Amino acid sequence: MQLTGIYAIVDADAVESPLALADGILGAGVRLVQYRAKRGVDRALVRALHERTRRCGAVLLINDDLEASLDADGLHAGQEDISRLGAQAIRARLGGRLLGISCATQHEARAAEALGADYLGVGPYHATASKSDAGLAIGAEGVRAVTEATALPVAAIGGIELSDLDAVVRCGAKMAAVISAIARGPDPAANARALVARWASLVR
Repeated sequence: MQLTGIYAIVDADAVESPLALADGILGAGVRLVQYRAKRGVDRALVRALHERTRRCGAVLLINDDLEASLDADGLHAGQEDISRLGAQAIRARLGGRLLGISCATQHEARAAEALGADYLGVGPYHATASKSDAGLAIGAEGVRAVTEATALPVAAIGGIELSDLDAVVRCGAKMAAVISAIARGPDPAANARALVARWASLVR
């Protein structure tokens, strides 16, 4: 599974139709998708999303919900989830599925690597309204410090816009996780297409 490029987060609590948004971004060339639903994951929706991502050769990760992630390609977990559930138990339950872990520091990155993570979500890059408990922004230098501390691919996350992609690539991140930069405005598919094209122009 390719862990590179634009990593779109579909926030079920912030959009009218997660499936419509997923269809648009997959059609625009996004091949990494995370489904997030803080008020409760809809397992039927997870399965519908996974069918769509599978048809496109894309990867679907589920935020926080270990059981729901078994209907997808893997789980993205925060530090609290790792502490609560136990990394060994999570890794065993996932089997060969992907595990991403949120990190903000070099210490957390090294610990996540030792726990068997496949990639790291590092941020917040900017202050963001999409996640109330995201913490203080660490910026490009904070992301760079983490990328230099680990061999795992890093997804920079937190308020990232099209204009940030140059700096995100320069700081060593292999992915840019975005929410508002895609979902905001009347044409999310066009937003996603612009992000995918810009990323491709930077890494070729």
